[in-house]
Amino acid sequence: MYHALTYATILEMQAMMTFDPQDILNAGNTMKEAQATCQRFRKKSTVADSINNLVHRQSLEHFTEEEIHAEICYAECLLQRAALTFLQDENMVSFIKGGIKVRNSYQTYRELDSLIQSPHYVKGENHLHFEGGVKLGVGAFNLTLSMFPARILRLLEFVGFSGNKEHGLLQLQEGASSYSFRSVLCTMLLLCYHTFMTFVLGTGKGNVEEAEKLLKPYLARYPKGAIFLFFAGRIETLKGNIDAAVHRYEECCEAQQYWKQFHHMCYWELMWCFTYKRQWKMAFFYADLLSKENTWSKATYIYMKAAYLSMFGPDDCNPFGDSEVELFRIVPSLKLKIAGKSLPTEKFAIRKARRYLSSNPIPLPVPPLEMMYIWNGYAVIGKCPNLTEGMLETLNEAEEALARSSATELLADDRCVIKLLKGLCFKHLGKISEAEDHFNYIYLNEKKIKYDHYLIPNALLELAILYLDQDRREEAIKLLEKAKQNYKNYSMETRTHFRIQAALHQAKSAPENGMHCGASAVS
Repeated sequence: MYHALTYATILEMQAMMTFDPQDILNAGNTMKEAQATCQRFRKKSTVADSINNLVHRQSLEHFTEEEIHAEICYAECLLQRAALTFLQDENMVSFIKGGIKVRNSYQTYRELDSLIQSPHYVKGENHLHFEGGVKLGVGAFNLTLSMFPARILRLLEFVGFSGNKEHGLLQLQEGASSYSFRSVLCTMLLLCYHTFMTFVLGTGKGNVEEAEKLLKPYLARYPKGAIFLFFAGRIETLKGNIDAAVHRYEECCEAQQYWKQFHHMCYWELMWCFTYKRQWKMAFFYADLLSKENTWSKATYIYMKAAYLSMFGPDDCNPFGDSEVELFRIVPSLKLKIAGKSLPTEKFAIRKARRYLSSNPIPLPVPPLEMMYIWNGYAVIGKCPNLTEGMLETLNEAEEALARSSATELLADDRCVIKLLKGLCFKHLGKISEAEDHFNYIYLNEKKIKYDHYLIPNALLELAILYLDQDRREEAIKLLEKAKQNYKNYSMETRTHFRIQAALHQAKSAPENGMHCGASAVS
């Protein structure tokens, strides 16, 4: 069972990283075979048992050790097959089938968790591996569900799902600290949560200390392990140690050559590292590598190539001979659909690139710095005053260039983009009044914005986070509710709602420490 599940899981990881149709098909077939293997070891039930289970919940207390291990492996197979179902086919029947698999897996984990809590539970010889599997599943479900925006969570609760962040973290921490077959998977999930999920989908305050603590023993044991070197690089990035991060990512690329997808993950991070340092040629180099080698999102990579070219100075040579305008123009033709949906980042890039389709295009003011905001990059440079000051200098130059250029129908949009990004720089430099003024400027000029409507809810979100940092909790909550309720159908809406949810959770869980009053967008 475990051999079949492990092999299928490795193939699924490969499929998730490549999005290659053949890899997805191979992983799906292998996972189906693994599920069939687990099925052979599950407790056999008669027709009478099946009818009884419909009336009374199935009791797991009389299962053998082998049978409960079969249940946990079967639940994992269901969940992984569901993920592949969403990738393989885009029709409604596939979505329903995938949803049923997820729900069945969720219910199995809940029942197995109840068994562990039961006084009748008898620990077998390999109980640590069984309990580790339950903690992985219960922890992953709880943690993931707890992050969803309230409107999505209400729908999920209606069909029987529920999530508790603290319980999920506790389960995964216990799973990671045990010596079980799945402890490394629990660790990987926690590392992803602390270094990516809470950062990109949260308020930019990942738990770096906890991530370092989790990674340390694995990095000591496997100093050339590619996945551990990658997370080491990510941790250095979040700490603002950009040069150290670059070194770690380069080590990761040198550590192995079999899975090029690990290299691509590093190229993506290296691209952003050089963006933070404003080394546009190096950032362009990694965007170019990704556009040629990786299939995850060609549209995004080509957009970033064009974005970096737009930052080249008049004296900078273009070693690759690419045309900024031509690259922007081909972005819409590269749109990809995964699980029947376009990638949010691609949709954002395509919308921004559309202005280059006309014969007389209006250039974007700072496209890589705007995309950097989408990935919460200002929280990274905020830890390095010199990087933040450098970025502010670039934004000031862009603002001056905009003031010198002829007025267009997109002038208000472009001004507000720069105001948002400058506001973030001011916040991280401790210039709170200037930051507040810049965020409020966007809200006050809402009606002048023609296309970039995402700016208004995001300006309110950033202002709310600024207020949270000052213990202005009630004002922050009002702004967050306004951003959540009053704006719909804008770019990166789901990601913004994730961030609003994280900020609301922070605001409502923090103690009241007083409130400062002032004229702002709250009223």
